[in-house]
Amino acid sequence: MNSSDPRTDAPHNPPRVIPRAEHTVSRSHISPNALRVLYRLRDGGFQAFLVGGCVRDLLVGLEPKDFDVATDALPEQVKRLFRNCRLVGRRFRLAHVFFGQEIIEVATFRAASAPSEGEEPAEEDFAEEEAGAEEEAGAEEEEAELIDQGGPRTEVHAAEFEAEHIDRVAPQPDADLERMFDATGRILRDNVYGSVDDDVWRRDFTANALYYNIADFSIWDYVGGAEDIAARRLRLIGDPETRYREDPVRMLRAVRFEAKLGFQIEPASAEPIERLRPLLGAVPPARLFDEMLKLFLTGHGARSLPVLRRRGLLAALLPSVDAYLAAHPDSLVERLLMKGLANTDARVIAGRSVTPTFLFALLLYGPIAAIIESMPTSRWHELSAILDACDQAVRDTQRHIAIPKRFSLGLREMFALQPRLEHPRGRRALRLLGHPRFRAGYDLLLLRAEFGLASPERAQWWTDVQAATEEEQGRMADALGGATERPAGQKSRRRRGGRRRRVPSGS
Repeated sequence: MNSSDPRTDAPHNPPRVIPRAEHTVSRSHISPNALRVLYRLRDGGFQAFLVGGCVRDLLVGLEPKDFDVATDALPEQVKRLFRNCRLVGRRFRLAHVFFGQEIIEVATFRAASAPSEGEEPAEEDFAEEEAGAEEEAGAEEEEAELIDQGGPRTEVHAAEFEAEHIDRVAPQPDADLERMFDATGRILRDNVYGSVDDDVWRRDFTANALYYNIADFSIWDYVGGAEDIAARRLRLIGDPETRYREDPVRMLRAVRFEAKLGFQIEPASAEPIERLRPLLGAVPPARLFDEMLKLFLTGHGARSLPVLRRRGLLAALLPSVDAYLAAHPDSLVERLLMKGLANTDARVIAGRSVTPTFLFALLLYGPIAAIIESMPTSRWHELSAILDACDQAVRDTQRHIAIPKRFSLGLREMFALQPRLEHPRGRRALRLLGHPRFRAGYDLLLLRAEFGLASPERAQWWTDVQAATEEEQGRMADALGGATERPAGQKSRRRRGGRRRRVPSGS
């Protein structure tokens, strides 16, 4: 176990200071806004470090997606230094310094054992952001932004481990009233401030515990993180089981880093994961939704899925998806899912928009198909059957992961579009080009056609019609044939209360 490693057992040993000449982190690769924050804190008489994943990524040659700062300044002191600052979080007080679209997160050094900053947002903050996002939902085109909140609590396989009644056990306060744990050892609150020497011991992996000091551009390494990065190794700081119990999401972070960085989780840190995965049932589903976006919508989703399955964590997050993939190995649906994730990764890398709606349409394609196929065959081609299957698959998923309504409704609309895209009706079909979900529905149709789950000819028709002029579109729609148009004067079956027949997109 890691607890036997002297590098991770001496909380107050001095750090190894790696001078600028001996590392590759350059200010030219650091966000100018992050540098502004670091310099102003330093000039204000405070310690200021870049910390965490940004230092790790710079060392391995990746471009960090954000830059986090750690300091001995209290949140209120940070706020006084920056007019463009807002304090967030009630359990974990953080300072966000705004520079247009970029936010530099500033955290005060904390004592050991607190979860990483920003990894467990306060429920109150989540509710605020969700309400604000709902107000903007009407202006969506493809739901381009990654929005990260919402939903009820749940448990996963709770009977399989000793904390069977997690949600019914009263929190257990530490002697210090500022730190509180639940019965499984998960930290619920920790606002105990400390020094940089304390702060390092509550971070998760050695690779994430490097501090870039703006005072002299050196890197401070307390736990051998530089060595582990060079060896492409993920090692938890401290006893792995204790650290996973403190914050079960660390298991998902381990998988994410394994997929993103190509690092290997060292055996002592990997061993408890399968045993402790039920602890994810105690994590708020809103936070698990956020972790899903980090796993699948940040450019390495196609690598994340196999790692999740191999580590046994897909069953804890998406049991219906895990069960479907296990029951249908190497199926067309699995190939569709992997190709869709690869396409999403390519969009992220190219700087194009991605959406949780399309992600969950991919992940739930198999479960939706299985639900449709469990119905009487007479219902397989009904639009109502497709929508009922979507609703059931989403409900099953929301027992574990919160899916905000705007995304679950978007998924529903995407699947409802499939029959209309497969069976266009003359010029009426052209109206679909203006549908807010057309692009996502069209992308799903292309994927289905690629794997024989929809007509390739019809997918090509929709590709061609988008590139045509308005006049050409009209001719193409007319050429679909009179059989797809209703004879003049014929009433719609929907007006008479009848139900249209549709081809289920999941079958």
